[in-house]
Amino acid sequence: MDIMLPGPDGAPDRYRLSEKVVQPVSAARFSRIAYAAAHVVADPLAADPWSRPAIDWERTMAFRHHLWRLGFRVAEAMDTAQRGMGFDWHNAKELIRRSLAEARTVEGADLALGAGTDQLAPAAAHSLEDVIAAYEEQFGFIEGQGGRAIMMASRALARVARGAEDYHRVYDRIIGQATGKVILHWLGEMFDPALKGYWGTDDFDTALETVVGIIERHATKVEGIKISLLDADKEVALRARLPENVVMFTGDDFNYPELIAGDGQRHSHALLGIFDAIAPVANAALARLAEGDRAGYDALMAPTVPLSRKIFEAPTEYYKAGIVFLAWLNGHQDHFNMVGGMQSARSILHYAEVFRLADQAGLLSDPDLAISRMRSLCAVSGL
Repeated sequence: MDIMLPGPDGAPDRYRLSEKVVQPVSAARFSRIAYAAAHVVADPLAADPWSRPAIDWERTMAFRHHLWRLGFRVAEAMDTAQRGMGFDWHNAKELIRRSLAEARTVEGADLALGAGTDQLAPAAAHSLEDVIAAYEEQFGFIEGQGGRAIMMASRALARVARGAEDYHRVYDRIIGQATGKVILHWLGEMFDPALKGYWGTDDFDTALETVVGIIERHATKVEGIKISLLDADKEVALRARLPENVVMFTGDDFNYPELIAGDGQRHSHALLGIFDAIAPVANAALARLAEGDRAGYDALMAPTVPLSRKIFEAPTEYYKAGIVFLAWLNGHQDHFNMVGGMQSARSILHYAEVFRLADQAGLLSDPDLAISRMRSLCAVSGL
């Protein structure tokens, strides 16, 4: 079980696999709400993968079934699915429609769906009404299909808003007219540089007041908020301010184990892109946590953190490449091609380290297959 991989300096390095494979728990019960933000599988035979993204719908839906079998809810059509990075609203509508239909065939399956403004190019947004109309279109489609919406951050709103009052106006309008409860999403600029200054400021404390004010006015309409700032202290600060019955969903792919476990008084639930990649281990860990076995939970989760930090390293927006890479290594798809060719966003040195860390976390479900596929990637890279 050895493989030659490039080391950090590019020199050949023989790596021996641990052969540790963590087995998920069948019919696991969780004490936390756990959404996995899921990726999409590109169609490798697409004639024009950059400008006309094509999706392998069969494999994409099969991966949702994989997550549901492991006890996760699916956060659909989010940034993990490359929304705003090659995957457009036209395809997102089809993804939403298909995922809702598939969920209805699975007992207990649950999902929430990303509603943004990505059909509106930021440069084409000239007013708050343009942004509101774009949100309304996406909310209308999702709710018309019988789905629940996650209100994603908007590049167009970040471009046209002039201060906190503009965010209040847009969020009040959209949340107020939603037919069901809404999950909000606070996405940091490390995930999307176009969102710099979201909520009308670069100051966290000022932004926090804006967000809390919106949530307090709509406490009966907001299911929860996902915060993705890669800063545990900021999440804890927001968590402490949430009204009763409004849920904190961690989106912190650096610090998720301790945020989910909590501090004895408060804890976060989860809506995480990394759960796409670490689902079998996260399943086993969350099952331990539900049984009150904190030590067992920590022992399983701890090795996933170096892996997640590697996948989400700067430039963080390219994390999707590592997510799809692991899906390929584990046989969930037959190729390592992504919408828009995003697999090229990371180097072979990056993928080699992700391979090592996935093995150490017990996440290579079929080591022989993973070795074979990693060798092929190295060969294509001239190694």
